[in-house]
Amino acid sequence: MSATIRTPVETATASAEEDPRTVSFESLESSHDYVCRLGQAVDDAICQIEADIRQATANGATRRVEALRLAAYKLGLLRGHFVSSRRLLNDLRTLRRLLLQERTADQERRAST
Repeated sequence: MSATIRTPVETATASAEEDPRTVSFESLESSHDYVCRLGQAVDDAICQIEADIRQATANGATRRVEALRLAAYKLGLLRGHFVSSRRLLNDLRTLRRLLLQERTADQERRAST
């Protein structure tokens, strides 16, 4: 029996392709990638809502325009959360790199003494 070794990003991608409801967060990179994809989906939805608002305004559907504006507002809030999440994940990745490099430098110093 041969085992396939996958990187965390490949694992997340393969899991999502096998079952879109299942997403693997084995690393900060895969989590960051997923949050970026969700953010892009929110941006796409906002563009669609804005187009719907223009159409509803032209048709004089005031109640629909109000509902669409509320949806656009909520999507804007959601977009802000995804931007914050991306930044937090990016900060964590940076901190992890710094910590790992410091550990490597400490190990090299100990080995040379």
